[in-house]
Amino acid sequence: MIYFELLWSFFQIGLFSIGGGYAAMPLIQSQVVDVHSWLTMTQFADIMTIAEMTPGPIAINSATFVGIQVAGITGAFIATLGCILPSCVIVMTLAYIYYRFRGLKMVQGALAGLRPAVVAMIASAGITLVIMSFYGERVLPADLSGVNVISVIIFTIGFFVLRKWKVNPIYVMMGAGAAGVLLYSVV
Repeated sequence: MIYFELLWSFFQIGLFSIGGGYAAMPLIQSQVVDVHSWLTMTQFADIMTIAEMTPGPIAINSATFVGIQVAGITGAFIATLGCILPSCVIVMTLAYIYYRFRGLKMVQGALAGLRPAVVAMIASAGITLVIMSFYGERVLPADLSGVNVISVIIFTIGFFVLRKWKVNPIYVMMGAGAAGVLLYSVV
């Protein structure tokens, strides 16, 4: 039964996540944390961090990591298959339709209409991760007394470095990771 639930959950994620892995993060969170309670929010954040750092698509990496966490190697295979199956079918169908009808204004209008939804889904994922990092929970508390000062400082410095000097984000991530290990081991 767990294999069918993994397949169906990640099939839905693969079917409805338009815009890539960052846009799929709220859908993955909903299925994995809220609907099935396979992972806690902290475990989800850890898996999403690993999925982002690992080479390859974020949604597929997270499907593999969630599957292995929930049901071992077979679960990883089934979750990954569920995630990529709808994409393969949809992309092949859309490629055929696009090459056949690419000159139509209706097709261009549909593509332009999807852009704002993708931006909103990516922003939702980013805001969720920032709130969880700052407060340790998904819901913004009524007061700011529970804020994790170390996380805020690391985020602020990383954001400043990215904006001011246009440093490669990989270096900023490595620096933030090193600062987190250093600061959290001292505290």
